[in-house]
Amino acid sequence: MKDPLKTGFAERLTAQQEAKKALLAKLKPKPTVTAPVFESREELRERELAAVRQARAEAKEVARLDAEARELAALEAKRSDRKERKALTKAEQKAKRDAKYAARKARK
Repeated sequence: MKDPLKTGFAERLTAQQEAKKALLAKLKPKPTVTAPVFESREELRERELAAVRQARAEAKEVARLDAEARELAALEAKRSDRKERKALTKAEQKAKRDAKYAARKARK
């Protein structure tokens, strides 16, 4: 039986090589289209983390200042109460002294 396509050994070899090249070309990774301003996920993540850290630091600072202000207000209130008590105590002591003095004068 004769070969109707007349494919000899050399033609079969070249056909095999071309098929192999086509198969390899199909498996070869194709170049991807990249954006002109490309940021990696790591850079995005770092930027987001920095923003979150900054926000937390600011919130912490605000809370610290608020607590400090409340502490100062409480201390000032405590001091004013103590001053009032001292003033009352001084007034009471003066009243006692005056009473003793008056009693002494009355006895003479």
